[in-house]
Amino acid sequence: MEAAERRATVLRAVVEEYVRTAQPVASQAITDSRDLGVSSATVRNDMTQLEREGFLAQPHTSAGRIPTDQGYRYFVDHFTSAGGLPVGQRRAVADFFATTHRALEDLLHETSQLLARLTSHAAVVVGPDADAVRVRSAQLVAIEPGTVLAVVVLGNGTVEREVLRSTVDGERLGRASGAFDSALKGGTLAPTTPATTTGDPEADVLLADAIHAVTTRARHVSDHLYVGGVSRLAAEQDAFATTATTARLLEMLEEQVVVVSLVRDLLDHGVNVSIGSENDVDELRDCSIVLAPYQVEGALAGTVGILGPTRMDYAQALAAVAAVSQQLGRLLLPSA
Repeated sequence: MEAAERRATVLRAVVEEYVRTAQPVASQAITDSRDLGVSSATVRNDMTQLEREGFLAQPHTSAGRIPTDQGYRYFVDHFTSAGGLPVGQRRAVADFFATTHRALEDLLHETSQLLARLTSHAAVVVGPDADAVRVRSAQLVAIEPGTVLAVVVLGNGTVEREVLRSTVDGERLGRASGAFDSALKGGTLAPTTPATTTGDPEADVLLADAIHAVTTRARHVSDHLYVGGVSRLAAEQDAFATTATTARLLEMLEEQVVVVSLVRDLLDHGVNVSIGSENDVDELRDCSIVLAPYQVEGALAGTVGILGPTRMDYAQALAAVAAVSQQLGRLLLPSA
C-alpha cells in the first residue's frame, strides 16, 4: 500500500472509530482493527503527518487523535459513497409513507420526527412550494348556519381545510362550490384569481375568501420549517465544543426564516453536507448539516435534513435523508 493511500486509510479509521467511541483514537487501535501490514509506529507517524496537514488533532499530549473539520470533509468526499439504509430502517420509512394520510402540514411535521428517529439527530423539513402540489378537487360545505368549510383534496390524497364565516347556503353555496372547484382543480395552490363568478355578489365574496384562505395556508406551509427531535440536541450536548452550543442552536431553530434561508442557500450552491467551520452561521460552527432535496414532478419542492454535532455517522445520515426525500417526493406526486 502506497504511503498516501495508507494515510487515507488511517484517516478513515480514525473518523470511524471516533464516531463509534467518542474517544481519541490511538495508533494501536488502528493497527488492531485494520489490516495495514505495518507497525503501530508507522501508523503513529502517519497520524502525525495527518495532524500536520490539518486532518487530525490531538486534544491532549498523551491522547490519541480526533478528526478536524477538514478530516471529516475528506472522509465525506472520499468514503461515503451512496449507500442504502439497513433493512429495518428501510422498512420503517416505506411503512410510514405507505400508511400516512395526514394533512400536508401534519405530514411534514411527522416526516421530521421520522428522520430524527432514524438518525438520532435533530431533523428539519422545509415545506414544498405552493405551486409544487396540484389540486384534485375543491369544495365548499356548510357545517352550521353562518359557517362554511373549504375543503381541498390535493393530488397526493392529503386534505386541506379552512373554516370561513358566510351566510351563503343552499343553491347559492352550490354555485360557489362549483366555481371554487373550477378555479383550483388541476392547478396548484399558488395565489390565483377565480376566472369565473357565480353572478351572486355575496357568493363571489365567499369564493374569493375561500381561495385566499387556502392559498395563504399553502404559502405558510411552504415557508415553514418543521423540526423533529429537538430534545436530541440536549442529549448530544457532550459532543459539542461548549455547553452553550445547544442553547444557541435551539434559539436559532426558533428563527425559522433564517434556517429556511440557510438550507435553501446551501442547496442552491450544491452543498449536501456542511461541516463545522464551513458554516457561515456562528451557531453552526460546531455542527454538521446533511441535506437532500425532494422533488415533485421533476421540480425542486423542498428539503429534508438533519442537524447534529460534527461527530456523526455521515454515511448513515446521507442514506437516511436520501431515503426520506425520495419517499416524500413520491408521496407528493399527483395520483393518476
